[in-house]
Amino acid sequence: MADDASPLPLRALTLRQLQFFSVLVQEGQFGRAAKRLSITQPALSNAIKQMEKLLGAELLTRSTHRLELTPVGAEVLARTDFLVNTVEVALRDIESTVQRGRAYVRIGVIPSASDSVAAAVSAYLGETGRALELSWRDAPSTTLLAEVRSGQLDMAVTAITEPPGGLSSVELLRDPLVLVVRRDHPLAAAREVNWEAIGGERLVLFESGSMPALGNPARAQFAQGAEPYRVSYSETLYALVRGGLALGLMPRLYTGSLRDPDLVVLPLSKPRIERRVALVYLPGPMRNVVAQELIAFLRWRLPRLGGKAKNAPGANAR
Repeated sequence: MADDASPLPLRALTLRQLQFFSVLVQEGQFGRAAKRLSITQPALSNAIKQMEKLLGAELLTRSTHRLELTPVGAEVLARTDFLVNTVEVALRDIESTVQRGRAYVRIGVIPSASDSVAAAVSAYLGETGRALELSWRDAPSTTLLAEVRSGQLDMAVTAITEPPGGLSSVELLRDPLVLVVRRDHPLAAAREVNWEAIGGERLVLFESGSMPALGNPARAQFAQGAEPYRVSYSETLYALVRGGLALGLMPRLYTGSLRDPDLVVLPLSKPRIERRVALVYLPGPMRNVVAQELIAFLRWRLPRLGGKAKNAPGANAR
């Protein structure tokens, strides 16, 4: 049986080489990458060649004007970025713990759930007396999932339509789609609206995040109106509805802070379409004990706060 501890060529790879490779791909050109790394271009080129020799595979195809990842290079890059991000944040965590006596935790959140997450983290700090250095990241769900996978975030509260591959996830709540209409619209008097009733209406919805996966299939099945407007901000969505140009289609969490007497929020039924809001994180050992504690606390606390989550007007809609 082979000795698992026997040296392998790839174990000669250094963190510095991995950092060089990551920066080179980001910059897309040896000259810019060398300048950013404060090394010479030949030194960078030699480091990449040494990486390829140790791995036994070509990572990049080189041309006069640009670099392109090979299929193997793309796979190596994903793992390289994870290692580099993990080391960098671990060093920051050590610095924060040693110099300031507090752990460093990075949290991602979709804007519509930010109120709930902030309230839960505040409760955790109050109940445990922990001193934390917190990093907050608000972004669309797809971005947050990618950053958890790459090690840039310790955890994220995000919207999902299916279990995210490679991540642990805990469903916190279901967030249904609702319709936002002007108070003088004929539908405003209804207690709820079905999809067939809005078939001839023009809709406005968010162009990214979970909305394309949620709204597009239902609209294709039931709605026959003009092509919807697609926007990035809740403030723009409300403005189009307020101006009578469209009916707003959005997750209910976004309407929690809506205080406009001219607009009415209506439940949508037949079918009721929901997104799942989940807490996601990498499986396996956590980078620090506090991050692990906070995940456990959020798993318990967030479902109890879900109904209070809301989005500030004008925040990025995801």
